[in-house]
Amino acid sequence: MTTQQGLRARKKQQTRQQISDRATELFLARGFDQVTIAEVAAAADVSKMTVTNYFPRKEDLALDLGEAYIEQLAVIVRERQPGQSALAALRHAYLTAVASHDQLIGFSGEPFARMIADSSALTARVREFNDDRQEALAAALTTETGAAPDDITPRVAAAQLAGVLRVLFDEITRRTLAGESNTEIAAALTRDAEIAFDALEPGLGNYAVR
Repeated sequence: MTTQQGLRARKKQQTRQQISDRATELFLARGFDQVTIAEVAAAADVSKMTVTNYFPRKEDLALDLGEAYIEQLAVIVRERQPGQSALAALRHAYLTAVASHDQLIGFSGEPFARMIADSSALTARVREFNDDRQEALAAALTTETGAAPDDITPRVAAAQLAGVLRVLFDEITRRTLAGESNTEIAAALTRDAEIAFDALEPGLGNYAVR
């Protein structure tokens, strides 16, 4: 990549982040459904077309980590250590994320969690993310295990693994909305995650071992 291309890429990322930041500020102050794209554009000092070029869907202005969320589980599986199963890799990554209060697993804070809970459009978009996340994980497991296209095993495993993580995400949200601190939530989720992953161990403990 040339210096000019690098500068252009950084400028685009800065513009994207600026739009996302201004949008989040407006959504948190007034509610997602009450803010228009035109208002976001004005706050970010860009055109409405620029906003939609970076964020074709309004929901993605609020959920700008959606792509990273969708790919998260598949990436963890693809990067697991030699001798490590998919389940073990996901367990380790999740517990590490809990300890660091990672936003990507649900530690978003009460105002942000409330904003999503109060918007049917945002909750629907989160469900779409979860469906896409499960599909991405199934595709990764298919590749990593060399499964045939018609082998249902990777899809079943992905449904179990992604389903458990969805339950844990919802639990973080529930506790956040109930007013618990991140420290309290992390302590509870460390316990809950061990219970959840232990439940999967008999069926998936030796599956997709690198």
